[in-house]
Amino acid sequence: MAARLRHLVDRLWSRRVVVIVVGLGALYVGVTFVQVLVASGVDDRDTADAIVVLGAAQYDGEPSPVLAGRLDHAERLWRAGVAPIIVTTGSNLPGDRFTEGYAGYEYLRFAGIPDDALLVITDGASTWEQLAATARQLRLRDLDSVTLVSDPYHALRLTQIADEVGLEASVSSTDGSLSIRQLARETAAVSLGRILGYRRVDNWLGSVG
Repeated sequence: MAARLRHLVDRLWSRRVVVIVVGLGALYVGVTFVQVLVASGVDDRDTADAIVVLGAAQYDGEPSPVLAGRLDHAERLWRAGVAPIIVTTGSNLPGDRFTEGYAGYEYLRFAGIPDDALLVITDGASTWEQLAATARQLRLRDLDSVTLVSDPYHALRLTQIADEVGLEASVSSTDGSLSIRQLARETAAVSLGRILGYRRVDNWLGSVG
């Protein structure tokens, strides 16, 4: 009888622990979702050493609408005097003739940005890789403060990855729209990135698209 009672108590405690762990996990993810949503409205235009445009798809040298929106936003920031340099980032997919970084560079040159105000970085298929490569190149030039340009949903993860790779970063988001899918994806990425490290999580996100 005593053994059965102990077994019952143990089962009850085990269930209680599971409920507590699941509840705390749900709370953590919920708070992270709110933080991602709040950060999506950030438009910080304080002066910096460089404006960094995160890569997005390009089609044989032509920026996709998403990438063009980021580049147009970066051009406006540059013309407003936020930073003297615009950095375009992003590698290419197998079979592509052009990189995202080069497509962005050509787009901004055509828009009238002088060549000496542009820096192309073509290393990196993921956000973490692009920012890590940017940090390395800017350090060679004794630069470290950046204004990051990407879509609104991306803002919180961008600032945290930038901190991880040693950049002093603020974010100026585009006017792009938000979707529940994007918010959910970013919530998962930030929730895991804080625990496992953004490099691992961001590479995984890049591999699954």
